[in-house]
Amino acid sequence: MTKSRMNPKVDEYLSKATKWKEESEHLRNIVLACELTEQFKWMHPCYTFEGKNIVLIHGFKEYCALLFHKGALLQDTHGILIQQTENVQAARQIRFTNVQEIIEMEAILKAYIYEAIEVEKSGLEVNFKKNTETTIPEEVQTKFDETPALKTAFEALTPGRQRAYMLYFSEPKQAKTRAARVEKYMQQILNGKGLKD
Repeated sequence: MTKSRMNPKVDEYLSKATKWKEESEHLRNIVLACELTEQFKWMHPCYTFEGKNIVLIHGFKEYCALLFHKGALLQDTHGILIQQTENVQAARQIRFTNVQEIIEMEAILKAYIYEAIEVEKSGLEVNFKKNTETTIPEEVQTKFDETPALKTAFEALTPGRQRAYMLYFSEPKQAKTRAARVEKYMQQILNGKGLKD
């Protein structure tokens, strides 16, 4: 593995990691062995092929994961890809709770990464389901009108994050509860963060 391909921002991220450090380092070595370019996006190590996102390493409370940006298009011959939530359409995760799992799956992980690169080379795209139900609740529209910066920040979020917010904001039956939810998450939207970030 060539040192030049390692991104200093990822070195820094790993040096500060308290949880999943060893797991993330193992995943990093596996991914870099697949000739991908290491970048740091969305506060996580992200690996690209010719500028296109292939996989991302991220940690959660219960597990760390290798996230395939177009995982929905992979064959998943081993049945190990997980859809994070029902609203996630393209990405899929492979989850780990210890280093041993990663070591044992190295060959499989490489095969999945190479398949993901082939998917990207072929130009395949995930056909996103148009979510026609995602209407903007009145309370959200009011806030957008009052605070143009909020609307701008919201529109800069990924479509998945926008959808998650809209589903969350429109759930309550009472207008008061909907307005309170919008109020509560305004700063998070302005910070460019999703509902679960």
